[in-house]
Parts: sequence; C-alpha cells; structure tokens
Amino acid sequence: IGDIHGYADKLEWLLSKLGYAKKAGSYHHPESTVVFVGDYIDRGPDNPRAVNIVKNMVEAGQAQAIMGNHEYNAILFNTLGKEGYLRPHKIKNFKQHAATMMQYHGNQKTYNEMIAWFKTLPLFLETSEYRAMHACWNAESISQLKQVCLSGVLTDEQYLESAIKSNKLYEAVEITCKGMELALPKGSSFHDKDGTERFDIRIKWWENPLGKTYKDMSVVENIEMEPKAFTLPFQSYPENERPVFFGHYWLNGIPELLKSNVCCLDYSVAKGGHLTAYRWSGEKLLTKENLVYV
Repeated sequence: IGDIHGYADKLEWLLSKLGYAKKAGSYHHPESTVVFVGDYIDRGPDNPRAVNIVKNMVEAGQAQAIMGNHEYNAILFNTLGKEGYLRPHKIKNFKQHAATMMQYHGNQKTYNEMIAWFKTLPLFLETSEYRAMHACWNAESISQLKQVCLSGVLTDEQYLESAIKSNKLYEAVEITCKGMELALPKGSSFHDKDGTERFDIRIKWWENPLGKTYKDMSVVENIEMEPKAFTLPFQSYPENERPVFFGHYWLNGIPELLKSNVCCLDYSVAKGGHLTAYRWSGEKLLTKENLVYV
C-alpha cells in the first residue's frame, strides 16, 4: 500500500476493498498481510487515525511498515543535535508537518509515542522474492545500510550521523528515503507542489538514462529544460531482478506499472488522486490487473 498522508478514511476503504475486516482493534485478512511503503503522516485530515491503523496492524502481525521520508523528517524535526534540531525549524519544514502537529494538539504524549514508534521502522525490506522501500532501490545505498543497520533500522546515534551531509550514511538514507536527485544546470530551477523553489530534480532511477534528457528523466511533469542528452552515473533497475515496490513520487492518473518488475504505489491521494495497493501473490512479472485503488 502506497503513501497514505493522513487519509484514514481512504485507507479503511482500500483495506475493505482488499478483503480486510476489523477485528479486535485491527484489520485482519485470513490469507494476506500488508506491506506499507511509508508516508503515513502530513497533509491529510486524520493523521492520528491513519498512524493507529498502520501501527495496530503491525502489532497484530497483519502488516509490515517501512519508513517514509515524512516519518524520517518528523524524527529529525523532534531530535536535538549539537547545533539545534536535526531538521531545522524553518517555515518550509513547519508547513510540511503542520497538519500532523495540529491534529495531535493537546495530546503531546501520543505524539511522542508516534515519533518513538517511527524509530522502529526499517528503511527497506528485502526477501528472496521482492524488495520494498519508500523511494529508491540503489544497490550501493542499500549495501551501505546493510553494513551498519540491523534489519534496516537506524539507532539513535545513527539518526545523528544521518543528518550530517558529509557522511556516507546521510547519502544512503537520502537516496533510499527520498530518491536519487540530479542538480539542474546553473540558473535553472522549478517550483514543487508546495511552491518551494527547487534546484534538483527527482529522477526516474528505474529508467535507463542513456541518451535521455533532463525532462525525460525527471519525475516532475512540468519541468521545462533544453533537450540536451546526458548520461547519469547509475544503472537502471534490471528487468531480470525481483519485483520492487515503492511510493513517494506523486504520480497522476489511473495507477499503472512502470515496468513488469517496478511498481510505484504513490498516486497522489493528498492531491485528489488515488490511494493505491498492489495485490501480490508471488508472481515475478507484475500485472496491471493486480493494482487496487480507491
């Protein structure tokens, strides 16, 4: 299941559509379990209830939950380092987290418990049959995380380390949680969905970059760049690899597969789009018919 962003009603609707029923305070299915790929909070109308649904399912053994960049950002927003909070309390960062904080207003204890629970979430999941993370499966970044993180879960000390831009851990977490980015040519920029000016683009790491342009490789549809081809220093996700599932990219329209083994589940529920799931039964080649959305 893709990015929820506080849309608890749509989450319950989607779970029902997938055949889950509420039992003893959690949603259960007789044969299936859920993998949530992150971004449970921010933007939407009922963040506390959305978090509770996910958390209760995890604790009931009915789901696994991966950390998204919004959970990671919330942890850093609430964690003090030597020079202040690890995620600076700038207007842009307050704006991103404002809906969540206001919905927990008057219930600081529960908010703190939410942040503590986020710290237990892994940055990725990998089995012999599939892979899942929030934004990007990059072999080098995942290898770095495997070397230092128990089951992909950061320690308190590693959160401090991950906030220092000169560290390898910073880059590994950024790529896995927030995606691969490419700096635009000098003098070029665009404004994102929140009106923030950006000088880097999120790139389609699953695509072969050979001979592509900035616009070809950008996830952002409204970027206008000169049609100059370039070669990026990375390899696309191999077509013979196990299926990979993720969210993060605010795709639009009717959900569809990016490749037969690449499935993005973020279809912009917080912008009037769809909350999306893939009903996976172990197949190596994914099919559009198994996408379920509300």
